Amino acid sequence: MRPPEPDSDETVRVLAGPRRRSRVSLAAAALLVAAVAGSAAVWLLWPDVGLAPVATSALVAPAAAPEFQVRTATEDEISQHIPTALTVFRFADNPHILVLDFASLHEQGKTLNRMAAFVEKAHLTHDRPLTDRELDAAVSAQGGTADTYYFGHDYAAASLSRFFALADSLRIELDPEEEKLRALLQQEGLLAPGALAALISVPAVGSDPQITQEARSVILRHELSHGEFFSNPEYAEYVRRFWMTELTGEERGAVRSFLGRQDYDVREEDLMYNEMQAYLMFTRAPIFFTPDMVGMSQQRLAELRARFLAGMPDGWLRDVLARLETPSSVP
Repeated sequence: MRPPEPDSDETVRVLAGPRRRSRVSLAAAALLVAAVAGSAAVWLLWPDVGLAPVATSALVAPAAAPEFQVRTATEDEISQHIPTALTVFRFADNPHILVLDFASLHEQGKTLNRMAAFVEKAHLTHDRPLTDRELDAAVSAQGGTADTYYFGHDYAAASLSRFFALADSLRIELDPEEEKLRALLQQEGLLAPGALAALISVPAVGSDPQITQEARSVILRHELSHGEFFSNPEYAEYVRRFWMTELTGEERGAVRSFLGRQDYDVREEDLMYNEMQAYLMFTRAPIFFTPDMVGMSQQRLAELRARFLAGMPDGWLRDVLARLETPSSVP
């Protein structure tokens, strides 16, 4: 999610290698057997005979603790969390969504800005990661800073995997923060072939004057809806059909223009309808979105939200939208 526009109303453990096997004499082998007690596993290498194993289950190295600790948490728990360093959450309602909670926008930018440029930024190549110099130029051209390139990020596992594969094949040097991200993704399986998962991010309250507690909550929900889109093919297909059949051509054009003003690559059609669902359905703060930003009346947006909810697949995100669409009982 981009920051609001100015004047607008409105994301090693090192295993021991295989033991070297050395040839020993029969006498030495016998001494070795005598010295080993209990259920120790022993492999005797007999001259010109081969291996004579003594099977056992002992001396198995205990599993090391994961390099990154990942906590399972609800939307509210993540929203209320106060990070003092990068914290990683697994979203309780959809464990295929990994949430990075950054203590600073600077750390978030160092970790994910190159990914943003690679996946969805306008006027940039998407066939390879940018070099440091190219990324600095892209950030400057947008008129902001590396810290405010995005307030929240969201990426499909397939995009993450492609990014690192291309960086390796093209020998593009990555920052330490990006290599740390790679290690986390490897640990959690997001770089595995065919992984159906998503990575999103949120910034800490106060990391920018605009990041209040309310803004953080809005950003998180916006990004979680992207996470569902990336990890739930049924929902992604529903969003695509809704985009094509429920919005008029003029409305799709207005959404495209709105996203283009925020520097999204409007040539990426799936990006357009993914952002449509996140902004129109789940972004409920005027600082980030109002219907007039896409040329709609409040009445028309309410109609689209009701129709979207009516046909939406069952699940946690449908429950979220149902709550948003239910009038509050509080006077």
